[in-house]
Amino acid sequence: MSIVIGGMIGLGKTSVADTLNAHFQNRGIESKVFYESVDDNPILPLYYELTPEELDAKRIPFLLQLFFLNKRFKTVKECVGWREPVYTIQDRSIYEDWYFAYVNKSLGRISDLEFKIYEDLVENMLEELNELPRKAPDLMVYLKGSFDTVIDRIMARGRSFEINPELKEYYFEVWKGYDEWVMNQYAASEVLVIDMDTTDVVKSEEDATKVCRAVEDKLQEILNMRTAHIG
Repeated sequence: MSIVIGGMIGLGKTSVADTLNAHFQNRGIESKVFYESVDDNPILPLYYELTPEELDAKRIPFLLQLFFLNKRFKTVKECVGWREPVYTIQDRSIYEDWYFAYVNKSLGRISDLEFKIYEDLVENMLEELNELPRKAPDLMVYLKGSFDTVIDRIMARGRSFEINPELKEYYFEVWKGYDEWVMNQYAASEVLVIDMDTTDVVKSEEDATKVCRAVEDKLQEILNMRTAHIG
């Protein structure tokens, strides 16, 4: 089965991915996490630290989206190579990359031409993926939270390039449309929503257990539907 962990910056995608990975392995189920490229991303700190004028001059937002898209495409192809019964867990999906690019276009950080080029690349990549087995995830685990929770978690995480107060407007622009995009536009897989306002898989073992059980139940539901369809 293939799982993607989606949701707003800072809400705990990596922590949830690690929690699920440990849970599966403790049950004797082989699993592997594919992490988002952060520490090895030379462009990401620039995106957060440069002035608006520098961002525009260097076209950093467009370069960042291309970097993430390329890495995500590579990850999806790697996931395809892991056959059942291995569970693959992706820290964010290639489908969400489009949403981030769209927000940057809305903010004027990516030009109309750049966005068109980006969309063409996404379309070409997805067409290639359509020719592969396990091309789409089986489940998106969507981490949902209030804007206050998002900011609190970002501050608690403490990445130096993420905590500039001037970034709050950008975070809000991403956050305000995320739920609508997932619920009304994302169609690659089933979605399981986890309320991160009341969930902390790092500090609460009970929360971690609840999330793992919810994911297992949803995956079983998906398998049951497929079996019924085949029958």
